[in-house]
Amino acid sequence: MKKSSLIQLLATIAVVIGVFFACVKPLAFSIRQGLDLQGGTHVVLEAEDTAEAVVNEDAMSRVVRIMEKRVNELGLTEPIIQRQGDRRIIIELPGIKDPDKAINVIGKTAMLEFKDESGTTVLNGTDLKDAKEQTDQNGQNLVGLEFSPEGGEKFADLTRKNVGRTISILLDGVVLTAPRVNEAITGGRAVITGSRTLEEAHNLAILLRSGALPVKMNIIETRTVGPTLGQDSKDKSQFAFAIGLGAVLLFMLIFYRGIGFIADISLMAYTVLLLGSLKFLDATLTLPGIAGCILSIGMAVDANVLIFEHFKEEYAVGKSLRLSMDAGFDRAFTTILDSNVTTIIAAVVLFVFGTGSIRGFAITLGLGVVLSMLTAITLTQYMLKRLIRADIFSNPFIYGAKPNGMENIGKEAMPRG
Repeated sequence: MKKSSLIQLLATIAVVIGVFFACVKPLAFSIRQGLDLQGGTHVVLEAEDTAEAVVNEDAMSRVVRIMEKRVNELGLTEPIIQRQGDRRIIIELPGIKDPDKAINVIGKTAMLEFKDESGTTVLNGTDLKDAKEQTDQNGQNLVGLEFSPEGGEKFADLTRKNVGRTISILLDGVVLTAPRVNEAITGGRAVITGSRTLEEAHNLAILLRSGALPVKMNIIETRTVGPTLGQDSKDKSQFAFAIGLGAVLLFMLIFYRGIGFIADISLMAYTVLLLGSLKFLDATLTLPGIAGCILSIGMAVDANVLIFEHFKEEYAVGKSLRLSMDAGFDRAFTTILDSNVTTIIAAVVLFVFGTGSIRGFAITLGLGVVLSMLTAITLTQYMLKRLIRADIFSNPFIYGAKPNGMENIGKEAMPRG
């Protein structure tokens, strides 16, 4: 029984340490990074009153929603879109190092128009249902358009009346294509030619799907966050993470000796689980997110501290090591659950009402709390029970406790398992 428990304990410790040193660095560098870590483009837009549209709260709200749709369809990691004052919008695009590329997608009004030869607009972007990039059998890059039922009727009527003539398709007043109509086109579909690359067709489709901006938006600032700032941020973050983890490991080892070492092993497992979960969820790591990770490291040992202090109290009144440890877990569980639930509620509130990097902080904090409770209740308890059953240390000092004078009185028979 003692030998079996010792083997199980040593095997668990060896596996956790091995996985920790083998996986932590690769996992940390494989997680997607936000603007503050990998660099990108920072754009500031300002709305302008025109004869066609006046800037108001409703118009700005619609601009934000359209911008969010455009940016999200670019597939960027953790973009930030937020209002600044009454007329400005700040957009941060991680990974986009070319400001012109960003402006081509987010800066256009995207007013789509179909005009006949006389210049009369027959239908526009409001009649559009969907737009997707395509490649035809000749390898030409196109944007396929699908109209709403009403828009399809307008387009059929437009082509029917202009057989043998040209119609113009314009975006923001610029002619994209001016095809000659050979016959009436029914079915509510059309294509836009002229895209040099499939990416260009994709970006045009994004603009058309998201709809036209309700007011004119001027780009007043574009700024590229270079790799120097990103690398500096990453270096400082890695250093802070290592110092935070090392300080907690040392604290537990000094104050709780043997059981502190067990808690350190659980903390290693927790770190691997946290990074692995962020990778699995395809989360984006930002500086606030790293702060959430560092904060959650301290919270990860909070449960162990509660358990160990209750264990010491139980042992001080004369219970054996095994019964004291069982009682420590039982007494601490309710407190651990209550404190973690309240923290998770706070994380949920931050995620629901926050934006951008605040959400990243909420995700890492909430995920860290859940995983810390999991490792404390399961892995720490498993290893401590194996340590006590192995009976290799009789001195209570190893367990962070003081002698109670009953170390050799009434030892309980160790149960199997």
